[in-house]
Amino acid sequence: MIVLAACFAVLGAASNATGTAFQRKAASTVSRGGGLRLLLALARRPAWLIGIGGVMGAALFQAMALVNGPMALVQPLFILELPFALLIAAPLMHRRLPPAGWWAVGGVVAGLVLILVSAAPSGSTNQAAMVRWIPALALCLGLMTLAVFLARPGRPPLFRAAMLGGAAAIGNALTAALLKSATDTLADTGFGAFLRTWQTYGFALVGVAALLLLENSLQAGSLAASQPALTIGDATVSLLLGVTLFSEEVRTGWWVVPEALGAGLILWGVLRLTHVVPHIQQTLVGDVRPDQ
Repeated sequence: MIVLAACFAVLGAASNATGTAFQRKAASTVSRGGGLRLLLALARRPAWLIGIGGVMGAALFQAMALVNGPMALVQPLFILELPFALLIAAPLMHRRLPPAGWWAVGGVVAGLVLILVSAAPSGSTNQAAMVRWIPALALCLGLMTLAVFLARPGRPPLFRAAMLGGAAAIGNALTAALLKSATDTLADTGFGAFLRTWQTYGFALVGVAALLLLENSLQAGSLAASQPALTIGDATVSLLLGVTLFSEEVRTGWWVVPEALGAGLILWGVLRLTHVVPHIQQTLVGDVRPDQ
């Protein structure tokens, strides 16, 4: 089951990477803005619709991964989305990935393997009592609201991108937790029960909010500010939600040392990759016209 969950998670990361690449292309073609106006403008771009298809495929793979394994394993594997996106974009744009990019990809993968082997996530109940859901929802939604407030117009672009990226990360992690619970209901008691459980509507609403925050983060500033917050934040919050909501277990004690080393490698790799991504995307942005 763990191997199956890992395979579905990797497929989800690849699908999400494809979706993100096309969403990034679409975001570069619209004037700066926010809220529903931004989504309406993006909805008229074919590239954005293709990107949404990739995201929907990722959600399907994610649901299958979460029902077969712990959040603390599945969500960190979505860190692979960034290297996948870069590996997809480079040949697509007829550009070569520079040596620094390959080293960064290696750092992310090595760090992720080190963390998962050291933490050895295990155990999962798939459902949580309301006494656990209420504080988790309050804290996550409260932090998302605070981040949006801090990222109000007029703040520096890098700060706004980081705050909105962090808010999207929290939203993604909370969506995964709600999706895990709703998918388990679907698998155990059928589609009717799936439609009656509040987690189904919860993951839909929070998922849309996270998507909106992601689009605004991409618009607000550099990828170098938004992507580390999005990547590291999603994995961290997912791990915490997995432990607190679903009684998942990770190894502690001296294992924290290699886990911290792995996190450092991932952070280094992500920061390096965010400097490579704009270089790869120069052709993409340059070839796009507002009327496309």
